[in-house]
Amino acid sequence: MPIRVMLVDDQVLLRTGFRMVLAAQPDMEVVAEAGDGAEAIAVLRSTAADVVLMDVRMPRLDGVEATRRICAEPGAPKVLILTTFDLDEYAFTGLKAGASGFMLKDVPPSELLSAIRSVHSGDAVVAPSTTRRLLDRFGPLLPSAAQPEHKEVELLTGREREVMLLVAQGLSNGEIAALLVLSEATVKTHVGRILTKLGLRDRVQVVVLAYETGLVRAGGGGTR
Repeated sequence: MPIRVMLVDDQVLLRTGFRMVLAAQPDMEVVAEAGDGAEAIAVLRSTAADVVLMDVRMPRLDGVEATRRICAEPGAPKVLILTTFDLDEYAFTGLKAGASGFMLKDVPPSELLSAIRSVHSGDAVVAPSTTRRLLDRFGPLLPSAAQPEHKEVELLTGREREVMLLVAQGLSNGEIAALLVLSEATVKTHVGRILTKLGLRDRVQVVVLAYETGLVRAGGGGTR
């Protein structure tokens, strides 16, 4: 079955452009569109989608809050945040809200298609290093109130905590394997256990949690 995609953006021309690109793919289908977050939530009540391409700045209900509400529902579709990056400091809160990643609005079509397929298959859509750069840039702009401790972190073994820190600092499984002198399969197993123990869906959320709890600080420094 084709990947069912929903487009959420208040700019009709952007939605039209994305729809044309997706319509040319045999494994994708645009099943719905919406001009703001409130409309997107309403449409999803009666339309099944696998992946939602979500703008951030929209009238009535912005993409961050819409993402939070959508991802809170059981069996929710994956959400990709669309951002201009240089202007949009809210992409980080979109990741916290449950988005599987973020993309630039001027992303090349090939990268957009690849991202949709990756997210549909259960992977995070952005490289952890890219996510880290976003957090480093916009972290100081976010509220500075102390975040509650994530108690599940204490359930990690020493090795799992070490792998988590390296994931949060932007290293791939292969890079972590080389650094810790482990096989890549072993690192993948550790990452899977980390996600399960912490109740996270992908590596993007590992990065967010590591910043929230202070395990990794802006600039890439980690604490062990």
